Amino acid sequence: MLVRRYGWDGLLLEVDDPAAWFRALRAARERGALSCEEIVPAARTVLLRGVRGEPRWAELAPAAAPPAPPQQVDVPVHWDGPDHDAVAAAWQTDPARVLRETVFTVAFCGFAPGFGYLTGLPERRWLPRLASPRTRVPAGSVALAGPYAGIYPRSSPGGWQLVGRTDAVLFDLDREPPALLAPGTLVRFTDA
Repeated sequence: MLVRRYGWDGLLLEVDDPAAWFRALRAARERGALSCEEIVPAARTVLLRGVRGEPRWAELAPAAAPPAPPQQVDVPVHWDGPDHDAVAAAWQTDPARVLRETVFTVAFCGFAPGFGYLTGLPERRWLPRLASPRTRVPAGSVALAGPYAGIYPRSSPGGWQLVGRTDAVLFDLDREPPALLAPGTLVRFTDA
């Protein structure tokens, strides 16, 4: 682990498993062993903002204390995305079956409010982004790129391979919390 100062009250942790560190740090904050305002995981880092005091990393490491059980969200999907057949050919099996059997974890959020980067695909299932991104991906599109699965919370450009769509609302300012998916949440895809 490498710890870097980030601004006047932040720390940026470069770690091997940001999702595990996020869960451990969140659990430490809940039990009073860590004082900070915000914990933000990313692909290779975890940002702590509003840190008070000097954290004792050995006591906060993922193995130091078991995290609370994660929340699970089931997402019903219509398996009719425009890249469904291409993904089926690449995988030599039905993408819907593979995605239904996989338990995903929201590693981090970004790109757009409510967009969670879902990990859990075996490496043999990783797919490249499209050579030429689409100018418009419909809201609710279930997509794959590299090691990640994701769901577009709103219409936007995008280069991920689209295998299905959901009617689930990923981000709603009138809901508390607004985002359906948060780091650490388990995600299961089901048939709509």
